[in-house]
Parts: sequence; C-alpha cells; structure tokens
Amino acid sequence: MLYGLLFLALFAVLILPKTHATNSAIDTQKDSERYILDCEREWTTAENTGDTRKVEQFIAADFVGVNADGSLYDRAKAIADTRTNSQDYTSNSLIEAKVRIYADAAVAQGSSSWERRNGSPRKGRLVWTDTWIRRNGAWQLVAAEDVIVPDASK
Repeated sequence: MLYGLLFLALFAVLILPKTHATNSAIDTQKDSERYILDCEREWTTAENTGDTRKVEQFIAADFVGVNADGSLYDRAKAIADTRTNSQDYTSNSLIEAKVRIYADAAVAQGSSSWERRNGSPRKGRLVWTDTWIRRNGAWQLVAAEDVIVPDASK
C-alpha cells in the first residue's frame, strides 16, 4: 500500500506537470496560429476599406516586402498602399492561408484574389509568403513576398 501511494505521488509530481506543459504549449501554438491568421485577414480587409489601424499594430518597423515585380517596399509603403488600394480595387479576398510556427518564428502562406476598378489585368490572384517573428512576446510581420499567378477562376 505504501508503494502504491509512493507511485501515485511520483506520477503526480513527474508526469502530470509535463502533460500540462505540453497542452499549454499546444494552446499557445494554436493561439499564435489563430492570431497570425486573424492579422492576415485584417490586412486583406484593410485593402478593401483603407483602414490601416490594425495593420499598423503588427507590421514591424524593420519590415521589408517584395512585390510581384521584384521591387522592395518598407513598412511605410505597405501601410500607404494598403490605405489607397481601396480606391484602385473593387475587391480583395483571402482565399486560403496556413501558418507554421517555429518557436519565435512563423511562416504564413496563402493566396488572395483581387479585382481592379480599371486597368489590366482586371482580375488576378496573388500567392504570398509572410514571415513573422515573436519579439518581446508579440508577433510582428517582418517580411512578405508576393507572386501574381494566373487566376484559377478563368
């Protein structure tokens, strides 16, 4: 009986905290994935509305993006373009997105469809990769790369 109680005590001390820690890590990872996906959706929404308040909160000061034509853009340009794109586009929709977490780094990949008010091509699809870093406990978007691909709906 004493050995049984000793075994239960050891089990409670050694095994249960690890199980809880593992579950907490999974919850934290899922929370991080959810947060990043929400931010990606917010950026798409901001492209439609021109409201960049939420986008400004998660784009890092040292952000660098690569446009589909290979040109680079910084945080200020990303925010300015997001603010004015609603004037040039009638819609911008997130098609799909997936996030992979690697400790304090994350990669979000997905695609979006868009339609312009004027110009050619009128419709298109963008495939993108965004790199996120967790700094001081907060996720920040530090890099983005966009590629225009043929519109699958044609």
